[in-house]
Amino acid sequence: MTDTSEANKMRNREIARNEEAKQITGSARVSIWAVAVAVIVGGILFTLGWLSLR
Repeated sequence: MTDTSEANKMRNREIARNEEAKQITGSARVSIWAVAVAVIVGGILFTLGWLSLR
């Protein structure tokens, strides 16, 4: 019984590590998209402001 429960614990730990890696990757991907959208919107607003001053 002990071998089985230890194997289950090891398997659960490995699953937890994999899930953590997926969450980190997903968070980084969302952050990159957020920065890209902010840069695009900022560029549009800057251009509109610059054109209105000319």
